Amino acid sequence: MPRKPKRPCSYPGCPRLTDGRYCEEHAKLEAKRYEKYDRDPAVRRRYGRAWKRIRDRYISAHPLCEECLKAGRMTPAEEVHHKLPLSQGGTHAESNLMALCKPCHSRITAEMGDRWHDR
Repeated sequence: MPRKPKRPCSYPGCPRLTDGRYCEEHAKLEAKRYEKYDRDPAVRRRYGRAWKRIRDRYISAHPLCEECLKAGRMTPAEEVHHKLPLSQGGTHAESNLMALCKPCHSRITAEMGDRWHDR
């Protein structure tokens, strides 16, 4: 299947071609800028170092996408999803977590009305 043609990086003045929105260098800069200026400080506190340890431990214990497994597919999990979002009173408890592949996580997040995740 043919791939989409590469497009210029969206960072002002950058001539590099990329498959995504930004080239590798500017994607890191944009992610850092987003974390610092656009993301709510309360969200930053909820997803700190402790969350990274919880997420890594959960994905190690559940290496396959739980939604794909229900459909009989074996897809590696890449994301850990909160069934009840932290913003609605959910916790990092294991019973509130799901291991998902990126497409399943994006679909579920969009259905919930949360911000679309395409990372």
